[in-house]
Amino acid sequence: MRGYWDSHIHDLAITQHAVGSPGFFADLDQYHFEKLHHLPRLVEFTGPPGRRVLDVGCGTGVDLVHFAHGGAEATGIDASGAAIRLAAQNLACQQLAARLAIADGEDLPFRNASFDYVFAHGVVQYTADDVGLVAECRRVLRPGGRAFFQVYNRISWLNALSKLMKVDLEHVDAPVIKTYTHASFLRLLAGFRDVELVTERFPVRSRLHGGWKGALFNGAFVGTFNALPRRWVERFGWHLIAICTR
Repeated sequence: MRGYWDSHIHDLAITQHAVGSPGFFADLDQYHFEKLHHLPRLVEFTGPPGRRVLDVGCGTGVDLVHFAHGGAEATGIDASGAAIRLAAQNLACQQLAARLAIADGEDLPFRNASFDYVFAHGVVQYTADDVGLVAECRRVLRPGGRAFFQVYNRISWLNALSKLMKVDLEHVDAPVIKTYTHASFLRLLAGFRDVELVTERFPVRSRLHGGWKGALFNGAFVGTFNALPRRWVERFGWHLIAICTR
């Protein structure tokens, strides 16, 4: 698992800047929020000064730096040492501070009730023990604290389009990759006092695919899908997001 993620860090293919340079991190940030434009609306990036935030699977620190900018006492963990080294460079480029550690989300190295907010975006679906990872996130969250989880929707436009166009999904070769229905995701989160489920990630123009398939996707499918009434397609977003209260 560690070996795979050391060599398959998200979104590195979208930039031509030198790895670790300010331009490199600026490109990653721009693409991340272009693709996931719903995140600023749903994620509590800004909060009271000193709010304790844990980013589980922080990757190159794209979201982590926004928590640090927002006044958080931020901590990022990732199974990949390569990702943690890039996250440290990202923070340094922006003159921000956060605690970083190579750690397993299924066995978090923190005491009970250590954090006010736990962010686990794109992590649960890649772990062998999703029940254990969610339980660990709940354990380190203080009573009344909030957690943010994102997984892949089994019945989604992207899953269907991937099969139709015979284009593999990103990280389809990962050691573990899972998809969830609304019901199975809610069962996974049953230990939380309150769960708000949101379906998101509708088509945006891709920078990763070329040729006629990429042209067809960007030139026709994106506009057509997004012109449909949202009530018709809302359940078919690629991302299932849960905002949970302990």
